[in-house]
Amino acid sequence: MSFLIDRRGNAKHKNMVNRRRFMARYKRHIQRAVEQAVSQRSITDMERGEEVSIPAGDVSEPIFHHGSGGRRTVVHPGNEEFVSGDRVPRPQGGASGGSGQGQASDQGEGEDDFVFQLSSEEFINCLFDDLELPNMTKRHLKGTHSIKYEHAGFSADGVPAKLSVARTMKASKMRRIALNAGRKRTRRDLLAELEQAQQQGDELNCRRLQLAIEEVEKGISKVAFLDDTDLRYKLHVEKPVPTSQAVMFCLMDVSGSMDQATKDMAKRFYLLLYMFLKRHYERTELVFIRHHTQAKEVDEQEFFYSRETGGTVVSSALHLMQEIIEARYSPDEWNIYGAQASDGDNWNADSPKCSQLLREALLPQLQYYAYVEITRNQHQALWEEYSSLQAEFPHTFAQQHIRGVGDIFPVFRDLFAKKAVA
Repeated sequence: MSFLIDRRGNAKHKNMVNRRRFMARYKRHIQRAVEQAVSQRSITDMERGEEVSIPAGDVSEPIFHHGSGGRRTVVHPGNEEFVSGDRVPRPQGGASGGSGQGQASDQGEGEDDFVFQLSSEEFINCLFDDLELPNMTKRHLKGTHSIKYEHAGFSADGVPAKLSVARTMKASKMRRIALNAGRKRTRRDLLAELEQAQQQGDELNCRRLQLAIEEVEKGISKVAFLDDTDLRYKLHVEKPVPTSQAVMFCLMDVSGSMDQATKDMAKRFYLLLYMFLKRHYERTELVFIRHHTQAKEVDEQEFFYSRETGGTVVSSALHLMQEIIEARYSPDEWNIYGAQASDGDNWNADSPKCSQLLREALLPQLQYYAYVEITRNQHQALWEEYSSLQAEFPHTFAQQHIRGVGDIFPVFRDLFAKKAVA
């Protein structure tokens, strides 16, 4: 048996690279563990990591070994049951078969599954691996708010943390060669003359040449090994990075028709949406709008946790959304998205207004609008009004139905699954 041992030193951040390769290799096991965790956890408990178990047989590494080589003729004496080419069935269970079946044994060793811990960031990345904001278009690329530092050579000035040792030593060697080149040539000539004088037995000339050589070597030694002029620092310059601007409007019904359980499911949907956007789109802004008979823009805390009562006029939230877009988010500079959560209940005369407002004013300016109806019963009037919009704007408008807490994540994935740009 031969072994190949990799003795190469670890490069910078190599452990992180190896971990990414390991996760890519066992992506199927990791994805299954993440899906199981999602089904068992609360949506608000998605920020922590997860323990992933991989069967020991799946993490075995390939090995190199010497084969028998050549052609061989083998005779197995005493075998009356099998002939060459027969297939022998695999043992099922028992001490020799392993894998936890059969009778217990007082001999042999077991092998545990390989277990490792996913960090919270890795868990979120796996959770949102195949999701994105649909039909994302970069209308305006601006670099005013995003700066990237790029390596731009070396400088004679800088901070100690950016000192380049290799470049500094190279500059030092170049300086010493330049300053001592003449002296070393002189010393070489003097040594040749000294050798010739010694062969001739001229002691007076030998003494003179030795003093001259000592003087030259003294001059060579005065050249410092490292000087301030040798120092070289890594130079980094700022480079603007093109970024796209996006804003997501979150609309939620908080009227009296929304009981606490329905509100809780709506809050969970937006918590998941908020967590998703914060991790995937750094340049995305959020606008929270709560409504009953009147709508108002609120902060995140009030959006999720304050309580309201009263009737339902959904168009008030859509009107406020239109006003905010006109005042702060020009469609020429922003990619605009909207998501609405409601139980579908609305004042009868208001539902056609909502449909008209979306069709004529909002959807032409939006990249995407998602409507989520949270109800355990049949669809309400608002769903029927919005159904016609889904047929007219198949790439811009989508609606989904949530009946219980278990539907939140599947509906979320359906709404924000990756789609080709229309």
